[in-house]
Amino acid sequence: MTDLGTRDGNATGTGDRSRPRAALPALCATQIVSWGTVYYAFPVLNPQINTTTGWPTGATTAAFSLALVISALAGIRVGRILDQRGPRAVMTIGSLLAAISLLIVSAAPNLAIFTAGWMLAGCAMAATFYQPAFAALTRWWAPDHVRALTIVTLAGGLASTVFAPLTAALADHLSWRHTYLVLAAVLAAVTIPAHALALRAPWPDAPTSPAHKAEGAQGVGRSRPFVLLAAAFTLSGFVMYAVVVALVPLLLERGYTTSQAAWALGIGGAGQTLGRTMYAALARHTTATARTTILIALGGLTTAAFAAAPGPFALLIAVSLVAGMVRGNLTLLQATAITDRWGTAHYGRLSSLLAAPAHTAAALAPFAGAALAVPLGGYEPLFFLLALVSTAAAFIAPWTHTPAARRRLPLV
Repeated sequence: MTDLGTRDGNATGTGDRSRPRAALPALCATQIVSWGTVYYAFPVLNPQINTTTGWPTGATTAAFSLALVISALAGIRVGRILDQRGPRAVMTIGSLLAAISLLIVSAAPNLAIFTAGWMLAGCAMAATFYQPAFAALTRWWAPDHVRALTIVTLAGGLASTVFAPLTAALADHLSWRHTYLVLAAVLAAVTIPAHALALRAPWPDAPTSPAHKAEGAQGVGRSRPFVLLAAAFTLSGFVMYAVVVALVPLLLERGYTTSQAAWALGIGGAGQTLGRTMYAALARHTTATARTTILIALGGLTTAAFAAAPGPFALLIAVSLVAGMVRGNLTLLQATAITDRWGTAHYGRLSSLLAAPAHTAAALAPFAGAALAVPLGGYEPLFFLLALVSTAAAFIAPWTHTPAARRRLPLV
């Protein structure tokens, strides 16, 4: 087994080059802090923001969703820069922008400035969240990148565990504005030096087969497998995020308490962490196309199970755990989809192109789900509809195969 912190030499097939020893632990830490301060703090603070400012909940939530859409679009340009120059400058500047954006949000005198702060945060997300970290680890650690990606996503999964209660504790003693000031300071103190100092290793040339050199990123991006893969991930991502947001209203609609609904949602988060530990074994025994189909189909089945099973509560907890495991695997599935089919060449650009529509759908899912629940007559029929959308995505998945996607590569 190749050591994740040592030289890979000929094991990678890319020549003798150094893996930066500090990069993996640094990215684990910065993913926790970046996600925790920029993403997970908002739902904790938003009620206080609405109460103290009088700004409508829909308006502040829309500003946050706009940040996610901007992140998806900006990620395409960020991906191109990553392919050419590596992650150090991108992620360091992104961390600086993230800290500045939180300062703007904290000081916003009106809704327009508040929204502008979140728009800047969207650019920062594109440069600091999973996509650039995945690009760095894929280039430096290939072909052992799945283990490195698993480690960083396991760490990233702790962001809500650490920062949701920390943010709540700060908000108990400080205003939401001062809480964001503290979070901005933590973000700057941890992520800016970590990215600047730990990502200094030379950025290696990506190993590229003659076929991929001829085809290029543009050719891959226009190919049928790529377009269909983007469609499958977009539909699946829409369902995944709509289910997460709509689960609590579904259970409340059925008569469960807010505490029970929160437990069901929290168990799903634990399932994500558990699921990610299993992805390497799944990848060893399936092709990329097969596991894409299987995982998306399982996402549809768990969504249908939520709709079909009103209880008992223990059964819903079990379904939430399994649904979380599927979501955890889907994160790694998307992180490895490009490499599994087209190699590491142009990974940054292609992965950002692949992620852009899925991330946009994820940003719109909470609003779309709530809007659809009204004409459908409640959240139960909404979940049945979402299950059908996942089923459609699962039917698309088998058509995303490439010659490389048919191989099973050992991850040792």
